[in-house]
Amino acid sequence: MRKLNKHVKFVRDIVKEVCGLAPYERRTIELLRVGRDKRALKFLKRRLGTHLRAKRKRDEMSRTLTAQRKAQAHR
Repeated sequence: MRKLNKHVKFVRDIVKEVCGLAPYERRTIELLRVGRDKRALKFLKRRLGTHLRAKRKRDEMSRTLTAQRKAQAHR
């Protein structure tokens, strides 16, 4: 896997901040919230096509979920 360019990461973060999450990403976060990790992986695999992409996306969504929880606790 290639290293992410700083500018590309910056642009993607801005787009994510402005547009929010895609509907399938919101559903994945809901599945992770109730503890259905395996179901979230199967759901993402159907949406994204490959097992590796699904695992990466699930990890990304779980990091997003923990960041949301930290922000909520910080308030």
